[in-house]
Amino acid sequence: MKKPAWVIEKERARRAAAAQTVWLFGLHAVRDALLNPMRQRLRLVLTKNAADRLAEAISASGMTPEIADPRRFDVPIDPGSVHQGAALEVRPLDWGRLGDACAPGRAGTPAGVPVAVLLDRVSDPHNVGAVLRSAEVFGARAVIAPQRHSAPETGALAKTASGALERQPYLRVGNLAEAMETLRGMGYFLIGLDGTGQTPLEAALEGVRGRPLGLVLGAEGPGLRARTRETCDVIAHIPAAGAFGSLNVSNAAAVALYAATAGQGARGADGSGDTPAR
Repeated sequence: MKKPAWVIEKERARRAAAAQTVWLFGLHAVRDALLNPMRQRLRLVLTKNAADRLAEAISASGMTPEIADPRRFDVPIDPGSVHQGAALEVRPLDWGRLGDACAPGRAGTPAGVPVAVLLDRVSDPHNVGAVLRSAEVFGARAVIAPQRHSAPETGALAKTASGALERQPYLRVGNLAEAMETLRGMGYFLIGLDGTGQTPLEAALEGVRGRPLGLVLGAEGPGLRARTRETCDVIAHIPAAGAFGSLNVSNAAAVALYAATAGQGARGADGSGDTPAR
């Protein structure tokens, strides 16, 4: 019996994903990927100086690096990338299912009330990398984004995340609104962040302290899509002291995460800039 077209397309997409590789670059991103047991590593290219600085991580990974001339660092990354003499070819990470990553009470997840960050069509890898870093600092269960029109796992994203990509689940889903409904079914209260929201963020958080929270942020400019807004329980804004009240999406995520986790003893939120390993 002939397979339906949608089944064939799904199998083709699965095979393409399995064959995909990503080049990570920069000392922090490469070191943390070498130390991540979940990461499937393929090829490691280093200058002599970078190899010396990453010696412990290389030994732990069991990889044999290719030593490259710093004047001819021949790997397929953007020539303008600040690679610091370190590049690693890997397979994208598989963080599993949304329900497993975000389920309240799941063993091995951060302490405190569960918080998830949802990004609606945020396609800039630098913004997503910065959100991942903040999400790790404040103990978020996952950063969730749609499969289409969002930043994929790339070297630029990993470098901005400064290692957080290896520890902070980044889940890309087929339909963001459906993912939001899944979270709601697990008891999450969904707060959309938008400058047009009538409710201040602190007021939106009152009365739902102790409940799992989903913080939903849209791309700069377009903001939240209509269906995303409709699926939120409340649309809130971050109050501004001055006339100019617009925050970069990654900054807004950091502020919202701090407000949502205040008093829960979020790990690493000491202003040191160092994010702890999970």
